[in-house]
Amino acid sequence: MYLERLKQYYFRLPAIVRLLLTVLIVIISFGVVIHLIEPGEFPTIFDGIWWAFVTAATVGYGDFAPVSTLGRSVGIVLMLTGAGLLTYYISAFAAETVKKEQNLIHGKTPYTGKNHLVFVGWNERTKKLMELTHQMNAHMDIVLVDRTLIRLPFQSHPLHFIHGDVTEDAVIEKANIKKAHSVVITADTTSKEQQADNYTILATLAIRGNHPTIPIISEVLSRKQAENVRRAGANTIVRPNDFMGLLFFMNFSEERKPAHLKSFWRCFINRNFAPSKFLQHASENHFPLYANPFWTKKLHPSA
Repeated sequence: MYLERLKQYYFRLPAIVRLLLTVLIVIISFGVVIHLIEPGEFPTIFDGIWWAFVTAATVGYGDFAPVSTLGRSVGIVLMLTGAGLLTYYISAFAAETVKKEQNLIHGKTPYTGKNHLVFVGWNERTKKLMELTHQMNAHMDIVLVDRTLIRLPFQSHPLHFIHGDVTEDAVIEKANIKKAHSVVITADTTSKEQQADNYTILATLAIRGNHPTIPIISEVLSRKQAENVRRAGANTIVRPNDFMGLLFFMNFSEERKPAHLKSFWRCFINRNFAPSKFLQHASENHFPLYANPFWTKKLHPSA
């Protein structure tokens, strides 16, 4: 019974851990056996284990060596099995490392952190928002979910990439949206207006269904779809031209610290916005903006 439970636990472990345990058990077993066979040459069990590791690694210091026929036979078996196991373990470890790196690059690795910012859609607006977010709070993790990207080298971008359609529950679970700080959905400007807005509505609806209280900012291309996006569960709705300015204005409207204002003005400079033009964009005559007070919870930790 206990053996069966131990077997089940063993096979639930990651392959690389199982292999490491197997190597350790085999080498330690040889160390104990050689101590029992030749206690004169190997006074302690640790001396036997040391000899087994040195022999399996083909180092051969020569400080310990069996002298009997039986002891040398054990050494031969160890050379044939232990060295092979160690070589296989090193190869498997290297392969597992490469596999994990490739999974990160291709967006197959789930995100396990919390209080992170989730961006849906990879475009220039997303890139700029990520840069400004890191300038304000370098400790906040960013998760990008995109269905069009095939690969995104994580060394070049300080974010965690998830490849997939955010309207699918499996992808939402991979991005760990249930423990996220907030979600920003950007519109796909390369698609037709109606098609892009339909996807934004579905994405908003799917995220809201998985997390009833998470703040969601959704970008729409057509003014006609703004109400539908609001019904889907978006807290804030913006259009592409308003996106950069409105997002950070809502973040900093209650803050007047120099560092915050510096980020605020940098946003406008990079997007070529003027304050008067921005206020005009935010007015009811230009575009209806639906915003709940959730933005009192700032990205900056001191807020």
